[in-house]
Amino acid sequence: MKTIVNMREEIKSYIDENQEKFQEKLLSEAVNVSGKITEILDRGNIDLLKNARRLIFYVIDQENEELVKFAKQEGIAWAEHSLTLSLKLEWVQAIRRTLWHFISLLDSEKHITNERNDYYDLEKMVNDKVDHFLNSFFLSYSKYKDEMIHRQREMVEHLSVPIIPVNETVSVLPLIGIIDSYRMQVIEEKVLNDIAQSRIQTLVIDLSGTAMMERDDIDNFEKVLAGVAMMGCKAVLTGLRPDLVRRMVHAGIRFDKDTETRGTLQETLKKYL
Repeated sequence: MKTIVNMREEIKSYIDENQEKFQEKLLSEAVNVSGKITEILDRGNIDLLKNARRLIFYVIDQENEELVKFAKQEGIAWAEHSLTLSLKLEWVQAIRRTLWHFISLLDSEKHITNERNDYYDLEKMVNDKVDHFLNSFFLSYSKYKDEMIHRQREMVEHLSVPIIPVNETVSVLPLIGIIDSYRMQVIEEKVLNDIAQSRIQTLVIDLSGTAMMERDDIDNFEKVLAGVAMMGCKAVLTGLRPDLVRRMVHAGIRFDKDTETRGTLQETLKKYL
């Protein structure tokens, strides 16, 4: 009975000796990917053919640590350059099928698996390693995408909280659209930081473009106003619509003594300028 160690050296040598045929078979197995080899190389500096050989040798040599590291690198590269998961899955499955095709050819020529158990052991090892690569790749890809989406959302949310200085002590914060719990956190962070950095004494918060707030968001908004007062700044609310006021009243919101309410932004700016 041959050990997997002995078989893997023969497999690697056979693939090296038949490198061109291996590549042709691989490209024929991955119909959708084969036409995008150059495009993917130009777009993300990802050499699919070179990486296919690298993956196969990590699998055959059972280099688990290097295999996982490579999968994570690949996941980040594919996510960073917005390459589709369907192409990656097709490519890896084509690598798997091509590898088994050549193992079968080698076995028919040199009988590297003398017993049925030899073949089963080899099959389990190879397929387990390829599956492990795919799992690590998808986890890395998803993690990078999630982090990228979070960073983009964070940037958009910060841009959607524009604190506009109108003079040395007065600034305006026009709030537009839906205000959920995440955006309220961004508002709180930016408002308190800007008050500290810019020495704002009066912050005019215009709510005329704000969609309906939920009960929890109203409670959080009250906490933001309390934080503004604790920073030594006066908050002036403008543009309060009747439906929002009713919700605030029913929610039991009580504005701090340093919080003032006025009708319109224009009216307020006339007073403070």
